[in-house]
Amino acid sequence: MGLLYMLEKIRMPVLNEIMLAITKLGEETAFLVLALIFFWCVDKRRGYYLMAVGFMGTILNQFLKLACKVPRPWVLNENFTILEQAREAASGYSFPSGHTTMAVGTFGGIALTEKRRWLQVICVVLALLVSFSRMYVGVHTPYDVLAGILCAVALLLVLKPLVFAEKEWTMPILLTAMLLVAVSFFVFAVLHPTQGVDPANLTSAVKNGYTMLGCMTGVVVVYFAERRWVGFREDAVWWVQIIKSVLGLAAVLAVKSGLKAPLELLFGGHMISRSVRYFLLVLIAGLLWPMTFRFWRKLGEGCRK
Repeated sequence: MGLLYMLEKIRMPVLNEIMLAITKLGEETAFLVLALIFFWCVDKRRGYYLMAVGFMGTILNQFLKLACKVPRPWVLNENFTILEQAREAASGYSFPSGHTTMAVGTFGGIALTEKRRWLQVICVVLALLVSFSRMYVGVHTPYDVLAGILCAVALLLVLKPLVFAEKEWTMPILLTAMLLVAVSFFVFAVLHPTQGVDPANLTSAVKNGYTMLGCMTGVVVVYFAERRWVGFREDAVWWVQIIKSVLGLAAVLAVKSGLKAPLELLFGGHMISRSVRYFLLVLIAGLLWPMTFRFWRKLGEGCRK
């Protein structure tokens, strides 16, 4: 807590706003945007790599949170204050830092698969800034952040040779294993004893269990269906890439927020609505929207002629 108290003393309005903006780069939306842009416009395999690290990082992070049950810094010491704007996104237990795991996994994944040195440097700097911001805003201790970094680095190193292996059978096996891990965590969270567990933190873990189950089921379906029936190409003229990204992200984010209330109503408020919503989100992002890429690509080639 000593470092957190030191950071608490140097807070100032301008720096607070900068750190609150930086810390959002470790949130789900930032990960989703970057992973899909790489999947649609750069390289499908790199997109799968970022998604694999992101999804597995979330599961590992949530498992450790529920297993270790470390309270947040302001719970450990009532005299410590945090930036209130960061409280809403700081759900669940403290150890390890989920934002750190997500940021290091995403930006680290880009850096490890990127040849341009300047982009590698930017990615590493952003990953470190997000990690630091979690301590500055007061929602994580250095131990939480260090554990988040180590989780992400381990996943980056373990998953990279599996995702980029030349043999065709590695990806189906990897995706199947990831789905089984998601199912295992779902069972672990849903059947976890309530005794000795903060109800809000347990609810957060269960919610993430339903989310990851929907996501991983969607990724498995997308991988086989896209290869069988779509087989889209990532390359296109620059303005087509912008259209693909902007319209695609708008559709995905609209589904993410727009289907929440209807699905909750349909399933009577049960959390299974989260699994269905995220399954549909992955299906639209990985299968339905890429079906339009051939049209956009031909349109771009026609205009270029």
